[in-house]
Amino acid sequence: MAERSTAAVDVADNSGEEPLTAKADQADQSTADGVAQKRERDTEHDEAQGSGGTEGPGNKASAPELHSGHKLARRYRLEDCVTRLDGFSSWRAVDEKLRRAVGVHVLPADHTRARAVLAAARSSALLGDPRFVQVLDAVEENDLVYVVHEWLPDATELTTLLSAGPLEPHDAYQMVSQLSSAMAAAHREGLAHLRLNPNAVLRTSTGQWRIRGLAVNAALRGIASETPQRADTEAIGALLYAALTQRWPYENDAHGLSGLPKDIGLIAPDQVRAGVHRGLSELAMRALANDGATASRHESPCTTPEELVKAISEMPRIRPPEPAFTAPPEYQRTTYQQGSYGRAPAHPGVTQPVPAPPPPLQSRTGKALKWAVSALLIAALGLGSWQLADALMDQGSEPKTPAPNPSAVGDEKPAAPKKLTVQEAVEYYPDGSPQDADGVANTYDEDSTSYWRTKSYFEGPELAPFKQGVGIMYDLGADEDVSSASISLRHTGDHTTLTMYAADALSSSAPLDSMKKIATAEASGPVAKLQAKKPVKTRYVLIWLTAAPYAEGDQFSGSGYKQAITDVSFLGTST
Repeated sequence: MAERSTAAVDVADNSGEEPLTAKADQADQSTADGVAQKRERDTEHDEAQGSGGTEGPGNKASAPELHSGHKLARRYRLEDCVTRLDGFSSWRAVDEKLRRAVGVHVLPADHTRARAVLAAARSSALLGDPRFVQVLDAVEENDLVYVVHEWLPDATELTTLLSAGPLEPHDAYQMVSQLSSAMAAAHREGLAHLRLNPNAVLRTSTGQWRIRGLAVNAALRGIASETPQRADTEAIGALLYAALTQRWPYENDAHGLSGLPKDIGLIAPDQVRAGVHRGLSELAMRALANDGATASRHESPCTTPEELVKAISEMPRIRPPEPAFTAPPEYQRTTYQQGSYGRAPAHPGVTQPVPAPPPPLQSRTGKALKWAVSALLIAALGLGSWQLADALMDQGSEPKTPAPNPSAVGDEKPAAPKKLTVQEAVEYYPDGSPQDADGVANTYDEDSTSYWRTKSYFEGPELAPFKQGVGIMYDLGADEDVSSASISLRHTGDHTTLTMYAADALSSSAPLDSMKKIATAEASGPVAKLQAKKPVKTRYVLIWLTAAPYAEGDQFSGSGYKQAITDVSFLGTST
């Protein structure tokens, strides 16, 4: 259930779909694993309110008859239905080809929104920004249209985070910074979200914030806006408001949050809850702009994500809280350690005389110990003298043993290394987000023109926090004494960091801490050499890349921090 609630693309919530400038979300705001029956009942309610849908009851397409176990394209096996609503359904599925979990939206090809959903999904996939949940496939086949997207098992919805209380100022600052810059990049490419709410925002285990449903969620619901930038900017302001106060900034309750009290209007977050960061409070009010007016009296409103990014950059940076240090408890002496066992406790204020310890080894046991040590020393001296005399007497009667020849000691040559053959390989992505799973075989096909590539990242060379690392798991066919590896790289520069691990199985998601580190190397040239201090016996080897140099854009991705592996070879020790 935890996976379902954190990874499905948000199309299931039945919040009102009018722009945030008009009214708050009206209906039930359960997470992705909410009861599907209730969502079906809410469908007619949403349509009756005119929530942005373009089809009426007479021209709705019926949802396809699908069930758990059904396969799409003989590849995607449907597992759990997350949503069945408004003529489409959303599923958690398994990509049997790449052995990973994915999410799938399915709707009939004759659905009035099918063309718009396909167009939105393909546009979102072309963006390729790691701050958004990626669209992996968008297909029309057998009278069905389906969109396949990433499934993030390690991510948590903002709805779930806020159920425990408001966010700390540093977390709220990171959230609004990352969401604003991501949406600014999307709008530069002509893409809008229009359903940016707490169910559409995820925080991964590494602290990165990601947005799901870019363009697709609005297309599934038929939502459009004449001012998409202002709508998304106000949505970010509402998210920041909720993160600071645990309240939805409108009168109606939504997304599991209580709305503001009736008839008081929009008040600043620091007036709703004590201790709210003043700068973040003003920023939320600047983003919650309505027709050019804002509740902030001293600053102009932010009506686009770009303006919001600029306003954030002008704020003093909010540092993470210092880790709390808990002093160890004071050492307590026991009554037995104090030597007063069996004695009555002293009266308060009365100093008890402390008896002086006896001189060392003056007790009866100490004297016996001294005599025993003396006797052993005398015996040892006598035995040594006798052996020395016996050796001197026999020196002339026995032939000398020839000393070993130092030059003969190293005559035995070390075993020559042998090249190890890769039998199979899979991409390793424990966070559920692969880079180029279909290109793994290019790294051991002995063709230097083919390669496996990573995505392009905005910051670097270290991939964290966007990505803890990327890599490939290799199967050598049998247990081998692995001593070194040579990795041919496509991009040079400052710098590439690679680590080689020994694994227990050919897995795309085994925990990294369950593996044994063999070697680490940092390279700026076209080849990285990983040399183990001593060979490690293993069948499965992981090449893990945690830093990549800056490279210009190509036909696959834009400019940024990225790397590609053309060839990999392993050497082992002959037995």
